[in-house]
Amino acid sequence: MREALETWWANPSSVHRSGQEARRVLELARAEMAELLSVRPREITFTSGGTESIDLALRGSLAAARRAGDEVRPLLVTTKVEHAAVRDLAELLAQRDGAETRWWPVDDQGVLRVDQIDSMLAATATTAGPPALVSIQWANNETGAIQPVHQIGRACRARGARLHVDATQWVGKMPVVAPGLPPLDEWCDLLTCAPHKFGGPKGVGVLWARAGVGLVPVQPGTQEKGRRGGTENVPAIVGAGVAARLARLWLADPAQRERLAALRDRFERMLLEAFPLARVNGPVGPAARLWNTTNIAFPALEAEPLLLAMSERGVAASAGAACSSGSLDPSPVLLAMGVPPALAHGSLRFSIGPATTSDEIDQAAAVVIESVRRVGGAMLGWAS
Repeated sequence: MREALETWWANPSSVHRSGQEARRVLELARAEMAELLSVRPREITFTSGGTESIDLALRGSLAAARRAGDEVRPLLVTTKVEHAAVRDLAELLAQRDGAETRWWPVDDQGVLRVDQIDSMLAATATTAGPPALVSIQWANNETGAIQPVHQIGRACRARGARLHVDATQWVGKMPVVAPGLPPLDEWCDLLTCAPHKFGGPKGVGVLWARAGVGLVPVQPGTQEKGRRGGTENVPAIVGAGVAARLARLWLADPAQRERLAALRDRFERMLLEAFPLARVNGPVGPAARLWNTTNIAFPALEAEPLLLAMSERGVAASAGAACSSGSLDPSPVLLAMGVPPALAHGSLRFSIGPATTSDEIDQAAAVVIESVRRVGGAMLGWAS
């Protein structure tokens, strides 16, 4: 990235030599990202972040549906456990853009039931045609819960619906394509991610669009093959390409993920043994959630003083999504799962990374236990 700032600083759309050198490193980064996703480089669009990628996928798809038939009211189908980048945008599109938004229910684990997917899709069909767009997370950012995206994708394809997958929490942590699983373009139409979730810089996002999927640009311009205008952020894109290459190498060894999942599980056990009243929000099975995430509720306690107490001792966590953890409101995701407000208010999300060690897990658990005891006092036995 420093070399890009100092050497490849020219506009990659320029025809002069410096501009074409910037274009060369940008396209090398695109190829690295495409290889991580097992797709073709020309199907990758770079944006300013995951939120903009989602906005382009959703707005661009609904605008394309509107162009196809002015009498059709575009329909967006999603869930209340999505990241705010999808959830809030869905509400905004319904209020201001004339789209119709329908919310699929989830179970108490925050997961769509596979046996209901086709019937739910059928129920969303209208006389004007099938749903314009279905938007689903691959893995939840607060609980790590994994959605059955392949089954959803097959049902969408059978019904003629377009599927967008928010893979921000998945890409770089789990393989997008693995033995026994179909290629992305066989079940998905649009996929978005953010490289800063797997070691890249902030300020760059990724949208993959299956060949033939039309999008109306939200930000018109000639850059990014006309899908997203604006001079590309070459240093950030170069960093994203390096992160993609390193993530691909790391993903080649499944033992790393197994090791880290075991560390996460041990962290949970230490807290639950110390506080029998605490509980894990969301699924706990080994194949039901990502290896890096846990969400633990401490009944009758408030998340904010716990976060402050832990932060003073070197443990950084969040209440809900990291980008909204300054809010005092309980997590909308947990409420949508049916978690009682008293539990949602005292729920904390912890994440680990590829470099997390066993000693760090032990140290973090000790800090959390001490913080809960200090903040909770003798209430409900937290001091015991």
